[in-house]
Amino acid sequence: MHFSHRAIPIALCALLLDTIGFGIVIPVLPQLIVELGDVTFAEATRIAGYMLVVFALTQFFAAPVMGRLGDRFGRRPVLLASLTAFTIDYALMAAAPTIAWLFLGRAIAGIAGATYGPVGSLIADLTPPEKRGETFGYMGAAFGLGFIIGPALGGLLGEFGPRVPFYAVVVLGMLNVLAIAFLLPESLAPENRRPFKWREANVLGSFKPLAAHRIAFPLLAAWFLWQFAHQIYPASWAFWAKLQYGWTEGIIGATLAVSGLSMAFVQVFLTGRFIRRIGEQRTIVWGLASGAIGFAAYAFGPPGWMVFAIIVAVALQGLVFPSMNAVLTQLVGPSEQGALQGGVAAMGSLAAILGPLILTQTLASGAEAGFPGASWALAAVLAFAALAIVWFVVLRQVPEEPDIAPAAD
Repeated sequence: MHFSHRAIPIALCALLLDTIGFGIVIPVLPQLIVELGDVTFAEATRIAGYMLVVFALTQFFAAPVMGRLGDRFGRRPVLLASLTAFTIDYALMAAAPTIAWLFLGRAIAGIAGATYGPVGSLIADLTPPEKRGETFGYMGAAFGLGFIIGPALGGLLGEFGPRVPFYAVVVLGMLNVLAIAFLLPESLAPENRRPFKWREANVLGSFKPLAAHRIAFPLLAAWFLWQFAHQIYPASWAFWAKLQYGWTEGIIGATLAVSGLSMAFVQVFLTGRFIRRIGEQRTIVWGLASGAIGFAAYAFGPPGWMVFAIIVAVALQGLVFPSMNAVLTQLVGPSEQGALQGGVAAMGSLAAILGPLILTQTLASGAEAGFPGASWALAAVLAFAALAIVWFVVLRQVPEEPDIAPAAD
């Protein structure tokens, strides 16, 4: 494992710790809501869903602002601000006397944007274009592993009380802040910085530098459809597994762990090989095809034992994020990387709002009609639509390797 700059592994470790911290509280959040709101578990689950919507909505509007601030002041101060807000957020939630405090904490976390956008910008700053896809694969793997380690650790800590994991996250956040403050060098050179303009600090402004490239907006449309479809995992997996197979929480957790580890393996060990052999754009095709076929397979309710085999077989869907991001970062100049990553994060937030709302309703309606795989069928349609856009529009418009755009004024 070789990185082009010493700052990259530091930033990846920060992302890993950040994601672990986010995942730690997942197992205990419903119980804390039950205690604070004196509600049933079912009502607590609904409230937790509203919190996710608050987080996604605030991030949708704030992520482009954070991205533009990164292009103006550099990645390091934005990361420090994000991680400091992250730590304050979980301190508030740990001490929350009412549910309203939990909502306030989620809003703060959404505004800060955590680490995903700034880390992506830092990677784009410090990695040659031909190496970005592979490095973004490490970023995706860090994110995935964090969501495996976090909930497992949260389940253990939760045995000591529903607030204990929140205090653990505060400690992780403080360690992260210290590491960024003392170890991480700035990645954005002064000559590549650009003035901050409020009129550009939104989703449309974030993607403005891409307007000159014919493949950019079809590619963004395909990525949004994929992000929407991929919400099937957090939104529906556990409910579908119970409806279709009657699995216990332990088995559901095991399937999610296998899925996360399989995709992390692909992102770390196969992304670079695929890109070197067939290029970023065709790597996107392989990833989308793998995911679409997997969604379609789940829709028809295969035997329970086969689910584990399908999880491993379709792990190539882990190629989508690093190869998509690599192509897009090559379409903008060094002074626009933060804006791009902010826009991508905002687009992901929109998918995180719409996806769970629509996919869960589709699951419920399908189950009532005797077809528990209905949400997977919808996800498959979305993924195949994304694949069609890349195959028939993107690959046929431009050469495999796009030119790197000049810095915008």
